[in-house]
Order: sequence, then C-alpha cells, then structure tokens
Amino acid sequence: MTGPLMLLDTASLYFRAFHGLPDTLRSPDGTPINAVRGLLDFIAKLVTEYQPAELIACWDDDWRPAWRVDLLHSYKEHRVTEAVSGGPDIEETPAMLVTQIPIIRQVLDAFGIAVVGAPEHEADDVIGSLATQASGPVDVVTGDRDLFQLVDDASGIRVIYTARGMSKLEVVTESVVRDKYGVEASQYADFAALRGDPSDGLPGVTGVGDKTAAGLIGTFGDLDAIIAASAERNEGMSESVRAKILAAADYLTVAPTVVGVVRTLDLDVPDARITQLAIDKLTAARRLAVDLGLGGAADRALRALGNDVTAT
Repeated sequence: MTGPLMLLDTASLYFRAFHGLPDTLRSPDGTPINAVRGLLDFIAKLVTEYQPAELIACWDDDWRPAWRVDLLHSYKEHRVTEAVSGGPDIEETPAMLVTQIPIIRQVLDAFGIAVVGAPEHEADDVIGSLATQASGPVDVVTGDRDLFQLVDDASGIRVIYTARGMSKLEVVTESVVRDKYGVEASQYADFAALRGDPSDGLPGVTGVGDKTAAGLIGTFGDLDAIIAASAERNEGMSESVRAKILAAADYLTVAPTVVGVVRTLDLDVPDARITQLAIDKLTAARRLAVDLGLGGAADRALRALGNDVTAT
C-alpha cells in the first residue's frame, strides 16, 4: 500500500465499539468481547476504505496527565472514580470494558498492529507528535473535536471523524473546520479554550459560545490578542464581552496548554507498515481469535490488513 499513515485514537474507538454492540457477545469462557470485536470491524472498515500504508493504534498511557491537572484542576475531574498518588487516576469505565482493554492490547499485538503510547501523556499527544513529525500524509481517526487543531491541508493531515457513527464517517479538512466553526484549523485550540468543553471539564469563558468565540478570533486572530484587547477598551470588543474575558483571565492563562496537543514527543515507534503476517504469526493470530470467539470480525480485520485467511 502507498497511502497515508493512519493514527487511531484507540480509546475513542473501543468505547464506541463497546457501547455500539451488545455485551452478550462473549468468549467461550464467558468474557465480554463486544469492544474487541467492534474495534476489529472498525479497523477493517477504515483500512479498506482509506487504504493507509501504515497503521498505529495510539494509546492513553495517562488519560489525565498530572501536568494538565496542575494547570486546571477541573480537567476531566468528573470522570475520576479513584485518585491515585504517583500514577494515573482511575477513569470511570464500565467494568465489562475494563476487562477487555488488556485483551484489546493482546489482539492488536497478535494482528501486527503497532501500539504507541507515552508516559504522562494522552493518546492525543501521541497523535499530535506523530502527525506533526510525519513525512507524508496522515489520517487521524477520532471522535474528539480537539484534534481538529491538527488539520493541515498543506501537510496532508486530515481527521476521519467518527462522532456520527462508523457508517457516517466525516473527512475533516481545513475548509470543513472553517465552514463549521468559522475559524481556521490552526485557531481551533484557542476557539475550544474560549468556548469550553464540559466533556473534558473545560469551563470556557462564561457567556461565550461558539458564535462569540469565532467572532473574537476573527477580529483579533488568536487568544493572546484577545486577552491583550480585553485589558483596554478596544474597538471590536463590547464592554460585556471584555468583562467576561477579564473575569476568566486565570483560566485563559492556562487553557492553551491544557487544550493544545503536544507535538514534540520523541517516540519509539515500531515498524507500522501494513504487511501480511508471517505464516506462523497468522496461525497464532487466528488461534487467538478462535480462543476468544472473535468470529468473522477477526477474519475481516486480518484480510483488510493484507492476510490470506484461507492460508492457515
């Protein structure tokens, strides 16, 4: 294959798979496998439809990094079920999904899919670094709008957006971001900081929604300029909006670092080229699939990844 590098926001996909398939799907020993099977079908569809040359499942080694929380304590706070000293907090996750996460790692490894994470960083940061440092085009697969900040037509970085479902995938380019939000993709992080995002515990600026945020960015260009303009009476900013920006000054000081994905991680990346497995590895992968009861989802994924599933 000669296509792009495809980066999977893996947790985003396996959460969607878990909620989209019945938990009555079980392995022979009774372990739930709906997230595993759903993820494999997602991978089969994505690889078949977009024909990447390389595939990396990006992983949350730390879903709520302490350095982000130190800046903004509310960051993802509502998802924490148990705070852990010296390590990642425990995220609210259905027990039947928790059981499947190690199995997902096992299956990805067996199927020859590279998995990359980074200590003290989220999958978003891994994606941001891999996409920014890539030498060719990149497809980022996610249901997270925050990654729209990576979209860059000149570099060939686009987002395959899954929020509407796998049957209604949306290819997000710079024009899509512009048409939908009224800002450039390069301005999206500032836009998100102003608007806020309850799902991530980002309060935003009280009283500033999408339209006002886009208008401010259109007038002043970026968040630094907006903050500077709020410090003095400036044409283009009403007194009420100015008061709101000033009231949120402490939040706006840290929000760009919290919202912005890291693009500079030095990652140890294994060979991610999509190639058929050696016969012994293919045999092992299919045996694992049988042991787990993965059914046709396993064969569809293996076939999409270039394997002859009739050869074993």
